[in-house]
Parts: sequence; C-alpha cells; structure tokens
Amino acid sequence: MVTLYAACVLLSFTPLLVLSDLPVFTQPEQVHLSYPGVPGSMVVTWTTFNSTADSLVEYSVWGRGPLFDKSAKGAVTLFVDSGSEKRKLYIHRVTLTDLKPVSRYEYHCGSAMGWSDMFWFKPLDDTIIHPAFSLYGDLGNENPQSLARLQKETQTGILDAILHIGDFAYDMHEDNGRVGDEFMRQIQSIAAYVPYMTCPGNHEAAYNFSNYRNRFSMPGQTESLWYSWNIGPVHIISLSTEVYFYLEYGQELLFRQYEWLKRDLEEANRPESRAARPWIITMGHRPMYCSDDDKDDCTTFDSFVRRGRNDTKPAAPGLEDLFYLHGVDLELWAHEHTYERLWPVYGDKVYNGSTEEPYTNPKAPVHIITGSAGCKERTDKFNPNPKAWSAFRSTDYGYTHMQVVNHTHVYLEQVSDDQSGKVIDSLWIVKDKHGYGSWL
Repeated sequence: MVTLYAACVLLSFTPLLVLSDLPVFTQPEQVHLSYPGVPGSMVVTWTTFNSTADSLVEYSVWGRGPLFDKSAKGAVTLFVDSGSEKRKLYIHRVTLTDLKPVSRYEYHCGSAMGWSDMFWFKPLDDTIIHPAFSLYGDLGNENPQSLARLQKETQTGILDAILHIGDFAYDMHEDNGRVGDEFMRQIQSIAAYVPYMTCPGNHEAAYNFSNYRNRFSMPGQTESLWYSWNIGPVHIISLSTEVYFYLEYGQELLFRQYEWLKRDLEEANRPESRAARPWIITMGHRPMYCSDDDKDDCTTFDSFVRRGRNDTKPAAPGLEDLFYLHGVDLELWAHEHTYERLWPVYGDKVYNGSTEEPYTNPKAPVHIITGSAGCKERTDKFNPNPKAWSAFRSTDYGYTHMQVVNHTHVYLEQVSDDQSGKVIDSLWIVKDKHGYGSWL
C-alpha cells in the first residue's frame, strides 16, 4: 500500500520533473568577428537559442596582466527564421573599442548563463601596412573541401582578414535555419580568429536574404548588403550583385546601391584619400566576365552586373563603366565553382600593360573569380573556347591568397586543395599610379 502511495505521489510530480529537464540553450556558439571600419575596434557576434540577461565579451592583452581584465557589453537581436517552425535565434553583438596595436588579444563571450571557448585575434588599425587576406566564395557545410586548410593557416596568425564572396552553407535557410547554424559552427574555427568579411550571393536569397542579413555584422547601415572599409593602403568595397536579379525584394535597392557606390568611389578618389589608400578593390558575388560552361549570366549574354538592365523603369545602370571611370584596380568575384584569372579587361577587350608584363601598369581593371572553396554542388566545367580575356583557369578546389604589399604592388596566388596546398597560379599587379588616369 505504501509503495502504491509513493508511486502516485511521484507520478503527480512528473510534469515538473519533465519541465526541469528541458535543456536551456544559453551557451554561446557560432562565434565570429567582423571589422566595423573604425581603427582599433572589432565586433564579436554569436548565437544562443534562449535569451540571456547580458551580452558580454571579456578580453585581455595576450600575456600581459590578468586574464580577461577588460569587458564590454552589447545587445541582442531576436531573429525568427521564416521556415515552418519559426525557430528563434538570439544574435548577440558586442563592439570592442580602443584596441591597441599589439600582437593579439584573447577573449571569450557570453554571460553568467554560459561562456564560449577562449579565442584570440589581432586588432586592425592604421599601422597595418601590408595586409594579408584569404578570399573565396561558395563554401558549404557539405563538401567544404578547403575548410581544414583554411582553419590551419588562420590559426597560425598569418591573415588579417578573410573575404567570403557570397554563397554560404548551401543553404543557410534550409531545415528551418539549422543548416545555417551548422555552417556558422564550422567556420567558427576561422571566423572567431580573424574578421570574416562577407557579401551576399544568390544562395542567400530565401526570405529576402534574412538569414544573411541577421547572422552577419558588417559595417554601415545596410544590413551587410553593401559597405566599404579601409585597411592599410587599400579601400575595399563589398557589394550585392543580387540586387540585379531579385527585383521582387525591391527594385529600389538596385538604384540605392548604385548611388551609394558612386558616392563611395568619389570619396575614395579624393586626392588625399587616394594618396593614403591608392588601391581600390571590390568584391561581389556574380562576375562580370567568366568562361564556365554553365549557361549562367556572364556566359549567355552581356552580364546584368556589367551592363545593367533595360527591362526596368528607369533602366538600371551596370557597374563596369562606373568602376572603370573611378579607377578600380582589382575586382574579386565568385559564383562560378572554379578559379579564373583574367587579363586586364574593359568593354570585353584586353588592355594589358604590355606583352611582356601584362599586369604592370595595366590599362583596365584586373578580375579574379574564386568560387571553388567547396560545396555540395561540386566544381563547374569550362567552356572549351574562352574569349581572349581569359588568362588562366582551374577546376581544382581551393582559394586565393592576397597581400597588399605597398602602394604600388599587390600579390595574389591560387592555392589548390586538390594538390595539397600547391600554389597553381600567381601574379603581381604593379601600378605606378592609380585612378582613371592610370588607364590612359
């Protein structure tokens, strides 16, 4: 009888016991850095799946004084994924300021309800005179072939930033955003150590790019769609090529970006600006030129990105003339799951500096397509008969290194992951002067 009574009492508390065992998802994950464009500052972004009382970063100068002797507080944004489950993600952002040009800082993020692992980073400021980057697009969480090599070289401390030129996870919105969660967990091993600077690609389009706009924290006030920033002797512009293709999300975005680009390039070309930062480099997902045999925009007709659209009212201007008239030196693209280096090109014609040294004082911008980091769609095939502007092509999985060496020299090389990290292509761009006048 006592046993039966005890069992009844225990059963009466079963709902409470079940509720008390529910997991509380306040542990930080998906930690990544971005540079807000202000020297000596850094943004730390992470995700939890329950709300927390605070969004904190504790940090300290590596090897100097007590661990985590500084702290900064930020804010949290509720992101509700638009999938059928309407999953809730809490996106935390904290901006660190007044960072000194020292070797590195160590940090962790979270709150009293849970802390991340400890990571480290080097601050960005005006003292970086020859910044180094890895750059690529089209990296998924299935078949991310280049990721292990990127993880290793990132943690050796040789990079100042990573440029991801569109197409993440394949795709972040899938499985009610869980594919995006897994991708952000995977890149934490690189993005928590160096600023992970991004632009949107076509695979981010679902629900009006909401996963992209909410998960990343780029400079400016455009929800990471387009922005610019300075590092050392270079001005980097990130843009959305997708405004030319997803007019249902607002045709006005196309014109807003164009006008912003025009103003930004005018500012970057002021004599004092160009003297301090002579290199102007753009990054956007869909290329103006390519020779892949995939019936995509740049292989079937004059690219919308390059030439604009005549089926809008008013007609939408393309970007090639704008970039040429403002002396853009280097244009970085992805989308095609290959690597392709172009000769200096404008208006579908080659304008090499000379026959012997085509990239020394070139007479048009240089284009690089680097979209073979690895994803479930595998690599693409090339058209067997490319146009004259195609200089080098590879279907190997891999990514690109870039170093802005000084005011006159930029070095790029393509790393093949298929060939165990072998450099399969390289070039020096050498310019004695910059701006529109350099083409003449």
